[in-house]
Amino acid sequence: MSWLAPFAQVECCDIVTIGRVSGKPRSTELWFGVVDNTLILISGTSHSDWRENALANSRVEVRINNVVKTGTARLVTDANERRAYGEVMAAKYDWEGDPSIGLTRQMWCYEAPVIAVSNWN
Repeated sequence: MSWLAPFAQVECCDIVTIGRVSGKPRSTELWFGVVDNTLILISGTSHSDWRENALANSRVEVRINNVVKTGTARLVTDANERRAYGEVMAAKYDWEGDPSIGLTRQMWCYEAPVIAVSNWN
């Protein structure tokens, strides 16, 4: 069983990235999904510092409750994988989007960039 399984229904995690400019740790609280041994994170805006940091330095720290693990982040580019991850997030979070930033539920679940974290230490 994956270390993530007991946390699948926890609302938020913290992801710690290394600032691509500052070189300093940056912590961000995010909604997340779990598929097997992969943590799923959706970036709802076109510019997201945590996402850009994770793409610049793929080693990230994830904190869920009192458990801390380090994993490797990657941008999900396969359309089928993206859709499957969107389904997981849609099932977990009942959220209609954020009109103030032009983000609909459909866009968040199925179109916004997704970062997958795996290869845990």
